[in-house]
Amino acid sequence: MGNRQIIAGVDSSTQSVKVVLRDAQTGELVRQGRAPHPEGTEVNPLLWITALESAIKDAGGLEDVSAISIAGQQHAMVALDADGEVIRPALLWNDVRSAKAAEDLNREEGGNEQISRKVGSVLVASFTASKLRWMADHEPANAARVASIALPHDWLSWQLQGGKDFSKLFTDRSDASGTGYFDPTTSHYREDIVRLALRQDLELTLPRIVAPNEFGGTTTSGIPIAAGAGDNAGAALGVQAQPGDVVVSLGTSGTAFAVSETPTHDASGAVAGFADATGRFLPLVCTLNAARIMDAATQILGKTHDEIGALALSAQAGAHGLTLLPYFEGERTPNRPEATGVFAGMNLNNSNPADIARAMIEGMLAGLADAVDALVALGVNVNRILLIGGAAKNPAIPTIASALFGREVLVPPAGEYVADGAAKQAAWALLGEMPTWDLGNVTHHQSAPTPHVMEKYRTLRDNTSGW
Repeated sequence: MGNRQIIAGVDSSTQSVKVVLRDAQTGELVRQGRAPHPEGTEVNPLLWITALESAIKDAGGLEDVSAISIAGQQHAMVALDADGEVIRPALLWNDVRSAKAAEDLNREEGGNEQISRKVGSVLVASFTASKLRWMADHEPANAARVASIALPHDWLSWQLQGGKDFSKLFTDRSDASGTGYFDPTTSHYREDIVRLALRQDLELTLPRIVAPNEFGGTTTSGIPIAAGAGDNAGAALGVQAQPGDVVVSLGTSGTAFAVSETPTHDASGAVAGFADATGRFLPLVCTLNAARIMDAATQILGKTHDEIGALALSAQAGAHGLTLLPYFEGERTPNRPEATGVFAGMNLNNSNPADIARAMIEGMLAGLADAVDALVALGVNVNRILLIGGAAKNPAIPTIASALFGREVLVPPAGEYVADGAAKQAAWALLGEMPTWDLGNVTHHQSAPTPHVMEKYRTLRDNTSGW
């Protein structure tokens, strides 16, 4: 035990920050901590570092830690001036005010086919480039002050080094690939797109790209800081996903992403062509509405999450014709930022708690079944589906997911897989090789397929944009 090396992994997510301290070799959890983040779609980044300090304290400090790595929510725009100060509150991934800006940039870059070839993805409101254009159009004085642009994970890694010095600002391929101005195929920034987004030719210092298995800097107390990652790439590392695995994550947003040996370019905009945290690629589909649909169900029905699940399982598949289009916060895939949720097919027979619960869970998961189908349509190999995220532990979710996906679903034990992935990065850089950790008891769920439910959902999806 005297030679045990402890590493720290951080998940700075939309709603909170989690810190896990693990044994670098075995992955054994030593201790952990967490702290909340403020609500809203724009946040002062200084609140993230305050929360991280609280979570580290909650985890017992870093005095015995040999390395640290930070994973974080993707896309959020942290605009910095020449002094390294934050210019305005960060616009988060789920802030949809930049929807028109995304459309404008796609058109100015030659259309969806051209932009997807340049950066792997068609731009939507979530992407950092879209937020830069929004700032240029609505806050030109702020845009003129931009000297650097960071994302949450690289800004926090920079703050741990003391900030101020742009030469110490670093990131990784996975998070950079969500900016909309980085080409994951060549691993280089497209600074021409940054200039186009800001509508001016500024002298900018963008975070340097650190290799997945390298350290990018050290904390002010001397702890090496590994490359870090975007949250989905961190989760893929945390569950030890391999090529052929699709990970469906049910967090604030819903994502379906696959580890791929080859890059993807989807001109339809459904699949984002991101990079992963190992040197491979991470084609990804994101929906804005996932676990919060479960939250809404608890408010509508006055039940707990587990009670919602039990009600849903007591109802027939298809909820006696009740179908939900779950665009409660607009939607990213399909790209309908102004949409709202729609219940369809409601009648006296299905106006009961069980059918409403079933329809809400089916609606939430049907969008992710579409996501898996979109990956398959791009040629992504799907051997296994791994279901993770807070909502995955609800007993109804894996059962209904398997029925909608038409495939077996595997559920690892509940855990902080984004933070675990960051911890694994720190261990990889520290040990010189990627460790393999025991995930614990992975449960398998196989349900009879329910294609009629997906058919009704897709009819509703295609016949209305939400209102």
